[in-house]
Amino acid sequence: MKYVKYFFLILFFFNCISIYAQSYDPYIGIIPAPVSVKQNTGVFKLTPETFILVDAPDDKAVLFFKEYIKKAGYGNGFTDISNIDKKTGLTNSIKILTNFKSTIPNDGYELTITDNQITLSGKGAGLFYGIQTLIQLMDSKKAGYATLQCAVIKDNPRFAYRGMHLDVARHFFDVNFIKKYLDVMAAYKLNYFHWHLTDDQGWRIEIKKYPKLTEIGSKRAQTKVGNAIGNDSDLYDNTPYSGFYTQEEIKDIVEYADKRYITVVPEIEMPGHSLAAIASYPEMSCHPNIPYKVSENWGVTTDVLCPNDATYRILQDVLSEIVSLFPGKYVHIGGDECPKDAWRASEFCQQLIRDQRLRDENGLQSYFIQQIQKYLNARSRTIIGWDEILEGGLASNAVVMSWRGEAGGIAAAQLNHDVIMTPNSGGLYFDHSQSKSPQEPLSIGGYSPLWKIYNYDPVPVALNAEQQKHIIGVQANLWTEYIATNAKAEYMLLPRLLALAEIAWSPKGNKDYINFSEQRVARHLPRLDAQGYDYRVPEAIGADDTTLYGETFKVVLKEPMQGAKIYYTIDGYTPRETDFLYTKPITVTVPKKKRIDLQTVTISPTGKRSNVTHTYLENGVMPDFGDK
Repeated sequence: MKYVKYFFLILFFFNCISIYAQSYDPYIGIIPAPVSVKQNTGVFKLTPETFILVDAPDDKAVLFFKEYIKKAGYGNGFTDISNIDKKTGLTNSIKILTNFKSTIPNDGYELTITDNQITLSGKGAGLFYGIQTLIQLMDSKKAGYATLQCAVIKDNPRFAYRGMHLDVARHFFDVNFIKKYLDVMAAYKLNYFHWHLTDDQGWRIEIKKYPKLTEIGSKRAQTKVGNAIGNDSDLYDNTPYSGFYTQEEIKDIVEYADKRYITVVPEIEMPGHSLAAIASYPEMSCHPNIPYKVSENWGVTTDVLCPNDATYRILQDVLSEIVSLFPGKYVHIGGDECPKDAWRASEFCQQLIRDQRLRDENGLQSYFIQQIQKYLNARSRTIIGWDEILEGGLASNAVVMSWRGEAGGIAAAQLNHDVIMTPNSGGLYFDHSQSKSPQEPLSIGGYSPLWKIYNYDPVPVALNAEQQKHIIGVQANLWTEYIATNAKAEYMLLPRLLALAEIAWSPKGNKDYINFSEQRVARHLPRLDAQGYDYRVPEAIGADDTTLYGETFKVVLKEPMQGAKIYYTIDGYTPRETDFLYTKPITVTVPKKKRIDLQTVTISPTGKRSNVTHTYLENGVMPDFGDK
């Protein structure tokens, strides 16, 4: 039987690329895949003479499109459709309509492209998402005009909450980067920005009433270098680190997001992950006479907020300012990873447990969260918390964000809580590595390749139909302990954000990983490149870190992005632009009892490089895998 396995292994290597030759794309390059696309023959040519007609010139989505047209260099003017003689039936026009007769689902749109006219219909966010689709189709501009495939597209989102998270506490990212982050979210129809503003390592938002939160809490004396565990766990950079957002900057970002139909969800961590706050105001701790400093390392600290009057007073004042800055209905209060050591050692906490008849310190944490929840509910805000907040009971309107796998989300939905799925086990922690190659940059660990994210379904099969309605969305998280630069943040974000967008928006039945990764992502990476984003360049399609056995091998590869080039070597050295350029299938014959290391690298049109792959072609004795 081992020779049969040998045969199929080689056959796979020969034939695995046959699917790559497909040219038909049912979604005409759009990410995330629309609900339905009916392709028709012909194309629409967008030229400088094309009219852009609108029935709501001051609509937020229309104003966004007008700015895009200007920046993209099209130069087409916008005309109020009420000023056009309807009898003329203008051809060579784009009509953007908020007033229409057809029924379109919430946040949905319809886009019809014929050879002489484009009609986009939608309201509010739906119109904005239709414009994002139109922009994607217009990105093929050449020789002064864009060519758009004739089609009828009907589209609306699968989930109401489609989120992306960014941790700015461990490492700070300036306003320009935040706006760039929001831009790419908007382009792929994500609509909630979860902004992790506070943690043990830094407090990043100005609070007028408590200036020490930024005077002290936004600064740390030094930062951990390298991995937090291992031989160099005691290595630091001996360099002060700081940064925070003023309230004016916060308002600017919230307004910028709103123009893109993105709601900003601020996170103020409590009662754990709060050392920066405690260092600023020690009276918020159970032991205020102990000196505290903002954490310089990663991981969980045992210094947590004390559920005393001083803590509640400060937190309520802080949340009052938060509510005034963020008009969205959600405030994230954390609630995760709260060690109970300080509470066990506190006579005040132990007495409070007895007075409130709480079962233990876990009950005390729930009591703490409930006090904050009542305060925010009274101000028309709904709390979101990590799944630990479920322990001990919550008001029915609390939203649970399930991160420790799906169990917390399942339990919450069964208790009629709304749930946002963001399990680290589902690939949705973008601080995890994108491949198992040692060439990947330092990460917190874990493994979240593109395919794993794409294949995740946010609706657990363990829930019945009624319970599934409580799964209101999905989110990916970008924690930044090991992400200190803009370039690395973008590298860890892209192209994984595109997979997140598709599982958040597209019908489950429309998902097709081969089409997504090899046709549509291949088209979008150059688009992101042109917009100035860093990203992880995929390895050549058909190349992998593996060992194959045989004598003669036909090697068939494909570029993973448009315009990229593949270089390869068989001499054991790292491939670069001076080596063989792959242009057609190659045949490699391996001498008996020898092994050839076929190495490949993908280089983007702007010089970005993929990891180098090593495919070992071995003409020797194949391992015996047994008869199964």
